[in-house]
This record gives sequence, structure tokens and C-alpha cells, in this order.
Amino acid sequence: MLTPPTISEGATGPVVRWAQYLLVRRTLSDDQIDGIFGPVTKAAVEQFQAQVNITVDGIVGPVTWGKLGGDGPQPPTLAEGSQGPVVGKLQTALNEGRGQFAPSSDPVLVVDGIYGPITAGVVEGARRLGGIEVDGVVGLQTWALPVHAAGQVLADLCGVPGPGDS
Repeated sequence: MLTPPTISEGATGPVVRWAQYLLVRRTLSDDQIDGIFGPVTKAAVEQFQAQVNITVDGIVGPVTWGKLGGDGPQPPTLAEGSQGPVVGKLQTALNEGRGQFAPSSDPVLVVDGIYGPITAGVVEGARRLGGIEVDGVVGLQTWALPVHAAGQVLADLCGVPGPGDS
């Protein structure tokens, strides 16, 4: 993959979300993935740059992207109608996380690899529990939901690129 474009304070959009996702577990939390490169994101970038001993300028350019793993694959976005092995892994993770990061009141999911309305409902419950917007979509914020005290995120349980993997 190509290195994403350089971003700095004032930038918005999906590239900012990707940088924020990669900063989860390093300097940001899942509820700070908002696609807005403001003072919080700038401070997180500066903290990360200091941790990895690169120039501390609060700008995510080629060197910072490289240290973050920003040229790697992004996790898939899943929504109703999605199908495949990643959906099955998500269903398994949501079943195993009942009461921890998915509400225990949610139904046990059939692990069939089909993202239907019941899976969407459980995802919405997990997002609600995580304090993020409830939209039934598994995107960067959902993949970054913390699932264990050991610092794992939902992406880790499903075998998709997680924040902190580089």
C-alpha cells in the first residue's frame, strides 16, 4: 500500500480517522476516533512521536505514518449484508464478549458469517456499551473497542489489522 498523505491540525476525514485508529492503545482511546485532527489528536501524535524517538512536530507525515504502520491494510468495514469469514469471527467475538464489551442481554449469535439484523443489533449494543455512536456498522471505531483488561481490541479477536499492529 501507499503511504497516506501528510495530515496536520485542521485536517478532517477518513485519513484522519485512520491515523486516530492507529493511535488507539498508544495515545488515544476508541471514542476519540472522530475524523477531526484537533488539539487532542495533535497532542496524541506528539506523544507517539516522542515515544518512538522521531521529530516531535504533531504532523503525520511519511516517517510518522511508517512508525504507525499507516501503509498497511485497513480493517474491513462491515454492515448488514456483509458476508464471509471476518463476519463469522466477529460473531464469535461478540458471543464470547457477552457482558464484557457486548451487552449480556444480547442474543447469542449464530456463527454463520452473515451480517444480518441480529448481528447488527448486537453490534449496536457493543457500540452503545463502548460509548460510541450507534449505527450498526463495524468500522474503525468498532474495531478499536477495548475487549479485555490486557489491552486487546475487537480487531485482535477477529484477526483484522488492529491499532498498534505495525
